[in-house]
Amino acid sequence: MGLENVKHIILVLSGKGGVGKSSITTQLALTLSLQGRSVGVLDVDLTGPNIPRFFGIEAKKVTQAAGGLVPVVVHEGRDKTIGIANGSTKKRRDNLTFGSLSCMSLGFILSSRSSAVIWRGPKKTAMVRQFLTSTLWPANLDYLLIDTPPGTSDEHISLLETLLKEAMPGQLAGAVVVTTPQAISTSDVKKELNFCVKTNVKVLGIVENMSGFVCPHCRECTNVFSKGGGEVMAREFGKPFLGSVPIDPAFVMLIEEGKLPTYPEGTMVEGVDVGGAGLADVSEAQDPDNYVPDDGLLVEKYTSCSLYPIFDGIVKRLVLDVEGEAS
Repeated sequence: MGLENVKHIILVLSGKGGVGKSSITTQLALTLSLQGRSVGVLDVDLTGPNIPRFFGIEAKKVTQAAGGLVPVVVHEGRDKTIGIANGSTKKRRDNLTFGSLSCMSLGFILSSRSSAVIWRGPKKTAMVRQFLTSTLWPANLDYLLIDTPPGTSDEHISLLETLLKEAMPGQLAGAVVVTTPQAISTSDVKKELNFCVKTNVKVLGIVENMSGFVCPHCRECTNVFSKGGGEVMAREFGKPFLGSVPIDPAFVMLIEEGKLPTYPEGTMVEGVDVGGAGLADVSEAQDPDNYVPDDGLLVEKYTSCSLYPIFDGIVKRLVLDVEGEAS
């Protein structure tokens, strides 16, 4: 019970806290959805369950059903024949198709965002196992992304023990490992790579997060934390380097306030011009099919973010690796 509806499982790991695993998990999920895959996100960072906040669904709660827990829906899928995902008659990017997205997190169960989780190892272990075995994911879920806490703690051990017991052969596709460019980060993340080696978890690739800063007032992307540490580490361990992801305040505003990302004309991020006229400047009268209203879905607004083209490339590589092997 719990994993039989899932085709592929990907862990998001890091040996260090504060490197942005939840941010990376969120954007991997949104991009997989935009590439037509149905996605589930399981948050097993029990002391810092931030996934509900990233998806803007903190106020929602999980429900109990026969056989387990029903995850919270972020958005339903939309295809060309259905058109509108939420049943609305108002036009909102009708030409954009995407797969469904749902989440499970302890954050949905806690009484408030500030509630502290003060649990010993056995209780954490039991909670991770319950999430893995009792969450009723939608049928034929293409990808389950598991956002993990930093390090190699009780949650990681419980997670892998349960997956070894419950998952079908080949169902665990592997792990995406997240680092930041600084040496202090890569030194900690190397321990996570060694953890993967010892537990026979395939490393699908390494993502270097916080590699640069996209200025909201000018056209520059500045490497405030240096750049290249993750790529050097990937070469050292013989693992794929998936890409560098800068800090984008517009993405932060999208998550925190729901604001559609906008950039000065000529803003270049990883060789892509994300500034000037774009979806953020399209009015409903000019192009009703591409117009995104203020209450549009997060997945719709994300396509205007400078980070979306980067993750589009990252996810295409992951899908080719995972589904190429499965076929």
